[in-house]
Amino acid sequence: MKLSLNTVLGASLLCASPAYADVILHAFNWNYSEITAKATEIQQAGYKKVLIAPPMKSSGEQWWARYQPQDLRLIDHPRGNKQQLQTLIQTMTSKGIQVYADVVLNHMANESAQRSDLNYPGSAVLNSYQANWTYVNNQKLYGDLTQNFLSGSDFHAPGCISNYLDVWQVQYYRLCGGGGDAGLPDLDNNNWVIGQQQAYLQALKNMGIKGFRVDAVKHMTNAHINAVFTPALISGMHVFGEVITSGGSGNQEYELFLKPYLDNTSHSAYDFPLFASMRNAFSFGGSMSVLVDPGAYGQALAWNKAVTFAITHDIPTNDGFRYQIMNATDETLAHAYILGRNGGTPMIYSDHGETANLDGYRWQDFYKRADIKNMIRFHNSTQGSGMQVLGHGQCFLLFKRDKKGIVGINKCDSPQEYWVDTYANELNWYVNYTDVLSGHTFQVNTQWLKVTIPARSARMWLQQ
Repeated sequence: MKLSLNTVLGASLLCASPAYADVILHAFNWNYSEITAKATEIQQAGYKKVLIAPPMKSSGEQWWARYQPQDLRLIDHPRGNKQQLQTLIQTMTSKGIQVYADVVLNHMANESAQRSDLNYPGSAVLNSYQANWTYVNNQKLYGDLTQNFLSGSDFHAPGCISNYLDVWQVQYYRLCGGGGDAGLPDLDNNNWVIGQQQAYLQALKNMGIKGFRVDAVKHMTNAHINAVFTPALISGMHVFGEVITSGGSGNQEYELFLKPYLDNTSHSAYDFPLFASMRNAFSFGGSMSVLVDPGAYGQALAWNKAVTFAITHDIPTNDGFRYQIMNATDETLAHAYILGRNGGTPMIYSDHGETANLDGYRWQDFYKRADIKNMIRFHNSTQGSGMQVLGHGQCFLLFKRDKKGIVGINKCDSPQEYWVDTYANELNWYVNYTDVLSGHTFQVNTQWLKVTIPARSARMWLQQ
């Protein structure tokens, strides 16, 4: 049966405004020197931004140790130091790639097993600075490294979060591991702390950092966030926060944490509402129609506020979020969706097998998979183009990017066919449209174009 766009919901849904949103590579837990060595490869894969491990003083080889700051005044940890970061920034900048820093401002390292005071970095670390002064001084971002920069008065009173839907607890108590764990000392938003955090971020900006991912931002008050991130500090910067929710409008976590963050700051955020919509669409019994325009129902963030993804580092590495991991094929189709659609800043996660005991090496070298690189090529080629939905149903979604390309996604086990009225839905005639994933090519030379999407596949036809 022939169906035209006139029989489908809406004529041009989703993000009519063009959004220039380059793809971010999250080089999760990579050494700075490794990123530098792979600069050309990253550039050729189409990435325009790279997110690096938190640049500060931290110790321990475990990935989570990078999120336990000992000192903000210098960069020195197992993934790299200040000199290596400066080389990384210079190299990436020469390739047209911006460097984003993951930053931790909510808490400091849990060092209760070593000492009872809250003086940071502590006497043992200060003594190590003195013993290696020339090296340490070369890693300095700001401040006097002969003195502690935080004391007990710079932290909230101790107490572990027991109710993650209690805003007060989430923003004033500690993240604890259970079993008597004292937790991560939670920073107060007094003037001294704010000044230290501003000095830290400004020093990174001065080095050439162009964006900040703010870790655990739901655990900070909006007053604290806005006091630190002044208009001058964020000028020319892309700032986005991590506020994990299991849905969008109507979801309790969204209403308590993500919506207030977006409403009361000028920052972007991970688009967990869209992620929940994708998980719903790809689930057994779910419908791809929910991805036609999820933002219209509060189930996706505004295009200019969204960092979109199909997997983040927190999902596989934290037991409480592993339920959100999608089937590997569905995750690939979700990547086709976020890299094919108009809206948001897509982020691609690539690790070194930090959860290999559970997931194998599923995301190791993910950034350079052939299909992902070709999806990025489609994304880069259609930047600034509008998006119009052509057809949708329980199994499939079909949309075009003005005349530049067509995206089809089929989650089901049988091929899906759809007839497109090329008079009502303008495409360029007598030119090749080639699928960047399979190499399949077609031309438009009649009014009705039959589009076939193979089972459990995506097609991303790009005008050649």
